[in-house]
Amino acid sequence: MGQSAANKENTALIVLISVVATIGGFLFGFDSGVINGTVDGLKQAFGSTEAQLGFEVASMLLGCAIGAFFAGRLADRLGRRSVLIISAVLFLLSALGAGAAHSSLVFIAARVVGGFAVGAASVMSPAYIAEVAPARYRGRLATVQQIAIISGLFIAFLSNYLLAKAAGASTEPLWAGQAAWRWMFWMQAIPSLLFLLLLLFIPESPRFLVVKRRKDEALAVLTRLFGAEQAQATLGEIDASLSQDHHRPQLSDLVDKATRKIRPIVWVGVGLAVFQQLVGINVVFYYGAVLWQAVGFSESDALLINVLSGALSIGACIVTVLLIDKIGRKPLLWIGSSGMAVSLALVVYAFASGSMVEGHLQLPGHMGTLALVAANAYVVFFNVSWGPVMWVMLGEMFPNQIRGSALAVAGAAQWTANFIVTVTFPMLLAGIGLASTYSIYLVSAVISVFFVIKFVRETKGRSLEQMEG
Repeated sequence: MGQSAANKENTALIVLISVVATIGGFLFGFDSGVINGTVDGLKQAFGSTEAQLGFEVASMLLGCAIGAFFAGRLADRLGRRSVLIISAVLFLLSALGAGAAHSSLVFIAARVVGGFAVGAASVMSPAYIAEVAPARYRGRLATVQQIAIISGLFIAFLSNYLLAKAAGASTEPLWAGQAAWRWMFWMQAIPSLLFLLLLLFIPESPRFLVVKRRKDEALAVLTRLFGAEQAQATLGEIDASLSQDHHRPQLSDLVDKATRKIRPIVWVGVGLAVFQQLVGINVVFYYGAVLWQAVGFSESDALLINVLSGALSIGACIVTVLLIDKIGRKPLLWIGSSGMAVSLALVVYAFASGSMVEGHLQLPGHMGTLALVAANAYVVFFNVSWGPVMWVMLGEMFPNQIRGSALAVAGAAQWTANFIVTVTFPMLLAGIGLASTYSIYLVSAVISVFFVIKFVRETKGRSLEQMEG
């Protein structure tokens, strides 16, 4: 009987739905990466000071925190797919607005709108995938989200390079007399529009439909996904998991009514979200060129190193796709943390051996090579573990009744930590130097090992209705 049900599973539809959802991740990556090629254009167009420029670059991350926080709550009211549709519209408006902006204020507003979309997509895409995918390969499908994010970053870098090359420089006019940097933003309109159109053809999450007491619609979706027999069984499981809690989901649900304290599972989710950023990964992605030039590499070599890091990231995420449903989420997390701790220790050792010469850190002997190899090993360990696995865990670890609200809090925590790390790196670099700055990320990586071992529960092979906390 089980085999018969399995035979009726519409794997092609499940994969198609998941791929559509991950376009949100692609736009997340593209929106994060596109800013790198536009800095000179922003300086020229708006006459921004360094402080203003810093805020123009980082403004998106504030929008991300707000978007992530409200996405979960909004998804509990409107539906998972509906929130993704809103995100697609915001991505489109942000791309058009940022490219057309003729003042710093308008540009920041457009980027914050894009941040809303990135934040919402970052929590909702993996959550939506988790709610439609079977437990046995749910992790693999959700991990594709991270591949999409990294691919978005890579395509943004490539697009920026090609447009700047075609124009001669990012500040030079390209098509229609508009500067190349404006077209860098407008390019995002293409995947944004594609995302919007494709979302119109995929179903709403059956778990959301059950919450809204729209059981007939939920059964219809589940039948399309799993066949009639399995659909009835899954509907019964979802309904049973929600039978104790028919009120509208609220943030207060995150407080245990018996102890009047925040549920432990929420703290674990926030811990996972924050540690993913405190290990300093976005310093490599946002400031890679600055970092490698600071230790004596040429600009050309620094950009090449960024491309290498991007390629390694994609490769590492593919490894995760192959492993996550076989060995589980928790082993990948603590192995990744351990690997990051060791590689960051080597990076710190290399940087600490250097001396300042004409404002640049000069590394002796083979220390430059050691720093390069160790930093890329760190990128690999992150992308084989915390990069994709954190988002997979957030999408599936919370009980049905609190998933939306818990995602809101954890997602907001993740983006707030991202903003803090991104904004503080230039100040730390100038104030205490590279070695000391990376020591902070090293300490976070070491702590994260013990955090995972002690507090994180394995979710491999468990249905979403079995999640507790």
